[in-house]
Amino acid sequence: MADDKEQIRTLIEGWAEAVRGGDISGVLADHSDDIVMFDVPPPYEGVRGIDAYRQTWPPFFEWQAQGAAFEIVSLDVTAGEDVAYAHALLRCGTQRELAENPENRLRLTLGLRKEDGRWVVAHEHHSFADARLAA
Repeated sequence: MADDKEQIRTLIEGWAEAVRGGDISGVLADHSDDIVMFDVPPPYEGVRGIDAYRQTWPPFFEWQAQGAAFEIVSLDVTAGEDVAYAHALLRCGTQRELAENPENRLRLTLGLRKEDGRWVVAHEHHSFADARLAA
C-alpha cells in the first residue's frame, strides 16, 4: 500500500505541475474517461466525462496566465487495493487575492481507482470556504 500511496502522490503532483504549465495533455493523462468533477465555477451540477472535463481548463489557464498561483500546500493519500482517495490544500489565486486573504486555500478531494494496474482519477472536487458563511 505504501507504494500505491507514493504512486498516487506522484500522479497528483504531476497533475498540479501540468496545471501550472497549462499542459492540457498532462492534466488529462491520469483521469478516467468517466471522470466526474465538481468545480468552483459553474456548471454547479458538475461535469461528467473526459471531454467535458477537458473543456473546463482553457478558461482556468487564461486566468492563471495573469500571474495566479496553483501550489500544493498539503496532500494526504489513503489507498486500498483498488480504490483510493486524496485530499489537499492549495494556494490558488492571483497575487492580489492571496495578499488580501493569505490563509485562503483551495480544497481538493480526489477519488481514484485502479484500472489495468494503473491509478486514475475518477472523481475530482475543488472548493473554497465561503467566508460569508463563516461570519
